[in-house]
Amino acid sequence: MSDETVPVDQLGRVHLIAVGGAGVSVVARLLAARRVPVQGSDAAQSATLDALRADGVRVWVGHDAAHVVAPDGRPLVDTVVVSSAVREDNPELAAARAAGVRVLHRSQALASLMLGQRAVAVAGAHGKTTTSAMVVSVLRATGADPSFAIGGSVRVRDADGSVSAVPGGHLGAGDVLVAEADESDGSFLNYAPTLAVVTNVEPDHLDHYGTREAFDAAFVAFAGRVRPGGVLIACADDAGAAALAAAHRARGGTVVTYGAAEGADVVVSDIVSTAQGVSATVRGGPLGDAPLDLRIAVTGTHNVLNATAAVVTAVLLGAAPTDAVAGAAAFVGTGRRFEPRGEAGGVRVVDDYAHHPTEIEALLRAARPIAGAGRVLVLFQPHLYSRTRIFAERFAAALALADEVVVTGVYRAREDVDPTVSARTITDLLPATASGGTVRAVEDRVEAAHAVAALARPGDLVLTVGAGDVTQLAPLILGDLAD
Repeated sequence: MSDETVPVDQLGRVHLIAVGGAGVSVVARLLAARRVPVQGSDAAQSATLDALRADGVRVWVGHDAAHVVAPDGRPLVDTVVVSSAVREDNPELAAARAAGVRVLHRSQALASLMLGQRAVAVAGAHGKTTTSAMVVSVLRATGADPSFAIGGSVRVRDADGSVSAVPGGHLGAGDVLVAEADESDGSFLNYAPTLAVVTNVEPDHLDHYGTREAFDAAFVAFAGRVRPGGVLIACADDAGAAALAAAHRARGGTVVTYGAAEGADVVVSDIVSTAQGVSATVRGGPLGDAPLDLRIAVTGTHNVLNATAAVVTAVLLGAAPTDAVAGAAAFVGTGRRFEPRGEAGGVRVVDDYAHHPTEIEALLRAARPIAGAGRVLVLFQPHLYSRTRIFAERFAAALALADEVVVTGVYRAREDVDPTVSARTITDLLPATASGGTVRAVEDRVEAAHAVAALARPGDLVLTVGAGDVTQLAPLILGDLAD
């Protein structure tokens, strides 16, 4: 990754390829808010494109070299921004390279936006989106107006008690920018944050890194990019993050750890989880020695750790500890993180982005008290052939916590099709759930949606789970349930 960051005012006219993606769209929105001439293209029409048009971004459906280069070879833009999902044979990218147009990765464009800001970069194999959104929510509740770039909308409870959704890209009036730092392709090494939050260091994306050692080394390099005078905030309850914190401290870096583990700088204790949310006591480190009552309106004990990281971050940025802890209560979730999608026939349908075994286990444990006397049904769409193959046994073990499971075909994303990996790669390892329920493989996702709806009965909780297009199936399931 390059250490050279281009100032925003030197980017010129910017064209973003695959602008409808979660990460690229927020960069487009922030650049447009900074009055940079912005345009983009995506393969398909979506609500995201409509929202970008409303923000003044010129958007095309379909990729065409004519969007970036004139027929005579003259460049029509000064900078092209891509994500790792964009292949080199994309006609716009190929034309830009042939014409000598500057090409930046999405993370490099976001690094440009960080210049002159107190940057907060939130990394970790799990919890990045939620923790980033929590940081934003706490800061806003304490009177700040941070900029942020998050791969999902932020849901907050307003003063009148209603819940509103804030888009994942926002240009604030303050000098803080909160960014979700994606480790999947190593691009988080383009950032030089003032505060770096690491929720966990658990191996994932081995299709990119190859080995656990290479994955761990990337996080060591990320911690090393914290600006002089900055702080690494790491979860002491995660072995990988704790080891990272110890190594960074040994090299002279400033570290604040948090968690229930012995020796954490900020101690989390007395955790109580209910269907309405989680409460805990936090104290120590920058929060001071007096015990503080932390309450959040989202489920899962893992989320009280994420909230603690958000509170610590806000305090290090200048918020009073009591105000920061109180502000955590305003957060009510993010898009695709235990997001309610509706209820029909006495069955609730919830959508979640979980796509790693650890995330699925945490999701199902959090869902159990929500379901109450009802059952937990899961429609799971594996994401990436490589991840499915590597973690098949762990996926099976995590899914066993549900009562009924339907696994559909693999969402390949950036990978080529691997005919040796399918839904059965997981289901063959799981003859039945721990409660004796059925487990079935249904390759076609629409048929899979019908299958899970047919299993549901009043009082049940149905979860659509995965990082792919499984999120589109909630309306179909609700329609079946209504019938």
